[in-house]
Amino acid sequence: MEAENHTSRQALDVAAARRAVLRPGGLWQAVEVTAVTGSTNADLLARAAGGAVEGTVLAAEEQQAGRGRLGRTWVSPPRAALMFSLLLRPRGIPPARRGWLPLLAGVAVATALRSAAAVDAQLKWPNDILVGAAKLGGILAEAAGDAVVIGIGLNVSTEAAELPPPGPGALPATSLLLSSPGAALPPREALLGEILAGAERWYQAWRQDGGDPERSGLRAAYLGLCATIDRSVRVELPAGQGFSGLAVGVDPDGRLLVRESPAPGSPGPGSPGSGSPGSVRAVAAGDVVHLR
Repeated sequence: MEAENHTSRQALDVAAARRAVLRPGGLWQAVEVTAVTGSTNADLLARAAGGAVEGTVLAAEEQQAGRGRLGRTWVSPPRAALMFSLLLRPRGIPPARRGWLPLLAGVAVATALRSAAAVDAQLKWPNDILVGAAKLGGILAEAAGDAVVIGIGLNVSTEAAELPPPGPGALPATSLLLSSPGAALPPREALLGEILAGAERWYQAWRQDGGDPERSGLRAAYLGLCATIDRSVRVELPAGQGFSGLAVGVDPDGRLLVRESPAPGSPGPGSPGSGSPGSVRAVAAGDVVHLR
């Protein structure tokens, strides 16, 4: 199959994607593509409430209300990105361990990008896909009952003028086109097939081991791809509080472990909601800024 030309922005070849991942006894049960929708995550969450089966994949050529974490929006020109959502039902897995699902998706995405696009993709906890110091894409996991919908968005042929300006403290955006000048872009359906195949392998192994990231090998794979570990970071918590420290690992529930640094004017040990300098805090949600 010829490499995708960014000027033509060919339609996603859903038949090729189906041939790559649909098989008897496999995880993926349906791969669908819609020309335009508000949000593939919102669509699959609605289907999940109606009883849709695990293994449903929905991609869109254009999203008009794409969502990121913390209420942010995610937009892209038609056919310039790979935008899709996965419906999973991890029954029998403790709820706390389901925090690994977006990290699992990140491992599948970064591995596929390295294989299919020959880029040194890395992960920023909890949901960013990086190439160098720029953001190539993101992941959003949303739960509804026993279902978890994981949305993935990757900039493929997006030009520099089409990318949004970075917000305060946010990483600049990039695309495969911009991160590999002169290189042939992989067809989006080939990239989709690689991601789905990797996600299936990791999900089946993780689920078979009861959601244990250690026994399944998922934790080791994630740590090997994560650019946040062993880095000084600033953590902005949802309540508006924040602290700085060194990211030292990820715990069994997928939370980022940060060894807190002393900060001028910070609450002392024993103050409500504070940790003492040198203590390790587990972060379940929040914005993480990589410090230079």
